[in-house]
Amino acid sequence: MTAPRPAKTSPNVVRQTRGGSSRRGFYVVLLLIAVVGAAAIAAVLQRSSAAAAAPVVVPPPTAAAGIRPVGYTLGNATAPVEIIEFADFECPVCGQFATVSEPDVRKQLINTGLARYRMYDLQVNTAHRNSPAASLAAACADEQGKFWPMHDRLFEGQNDWNSEATSEPRPVFAGYAQQLGLDMTRWNQCFDAHRHLERLAANRAEAERVGFQGTPNFVIGNRLYANPLTFDQIKAAVDSARTRAGATPPVAVR
Repeated sequence: MTAPRPAKTSPNVVRQTRGGSSRRGFYVVLLLIAVVGAAAIAAVLQRSSAAAAAPVVVPPPTAAAGIRPVGYTLGNATAPVEIIEFADFECPVCGQFATVSEPDVRKQLINTGLARYRMYDLQVNTAHRNSPAASLAAACADEQGKFWPMHDRLFEGQNDWNSEATSEPRPVFAGYAQQLGLDMTRWNQCFDAHRHLERLAANRAEAERVGFQGTPNFVIGNRLYANPLTFDQIKAAVDSARTRAGATPPVAVR
């Protein structure tokens, strides 16, 4: 009797089994690469996000030694009285003044030539973490002759970019810059290079020299007003300064 031959394993089956193992190994390697790559990308994005969210920090006033504070001016340089305001872009009271009283100051005092305006922007409260960045956005707009339009837009939208609203205000400021028709390449380069921070330090040094601790504060006709003022109070101060200077009392503008 012939002994039964052992069953032959099909070569096709062997090849299929080996091929399946090889493919599984290949997919495992791909999966590992994907996981590692995703982790690396996440780490990079996290670092980029952290860098982007880092607040703009103004150097101390001592860094402004030798730099003359000039502020930002509005109106006729030959006007008999100058209204000087020290303001913080993130200060809510400053925002209220800028949107409620300042339009009347411009219309009735600045545009008529009775006074000129000068603003020194600075950060007086460290809780206003986005204030220096707002000042930087305005300074970069000033390079293109658009400080005052940016000033107005910043105060109008204060609740959209202040420290309570966001830890990264730059996209909001960039949106304002676009709305104002600025050259975005120039504005971005200026903002990202943190130009003009010494100017802000000089403004803070000037506030300390005058003796102001808060905002908004004013100097009108060489008199200090360490508190917020209404339009009527500013007009009265301008009238008084003109009288002391021997100027003709102004006519009310309506």
